[in-house]
Amino acid sequence: MEDSIEDQLRKLGVRRGVLVRMARSEQIIELRCEMPKCYCHKGRSHFDERTHPQRSVWAPSADHYPQLQADGGKLVPGNVRLGHVLCNQEDFVLRGRIRRMLEKGMSLEKIAADLNDKAIRRPHGSAKWTASTVRKAFVS
Repeated sequence: MEDSIEDQLRKLGVRRGVLVRMARSEQIIELRCEMPKCYCHKGRSHFDERTHPQRSVWAPSADHYPQLQADGGKLVPGNVRLGHVLCNQEDFVLRGRIRRMLEKGMSLEKIAADLNDKAIRRPHGSAKWTASTVRKAFVS
């Protein structure tokens, strides 16, 4: 018999918290990185064990989504998605960068040009940043 998602998370060192509660309530359907861009070279379904004090960049991580913690988002089932530690961090940094440019009044086209000029990692499958990929990266 196959282990439940909760059992799989526990084997990875996730013993408590919102991810375990969500798994127990069958709110996580599959153990896979849900970030828009997954950087794991072993794929979205690979997770390393969470160890302390240093955590692997491929360990499971609860991402505040859609409302960032900085905007008052809480780690509750309606505001969490599962990701790798690194994928979560990269997404947070990118969303913050785009937000600051939007607050300066930059258009999506100018933001895309800036990201391309600075060689910022592009979304999976995109040759370059466009207004559309900037918008998608910010809201997804």
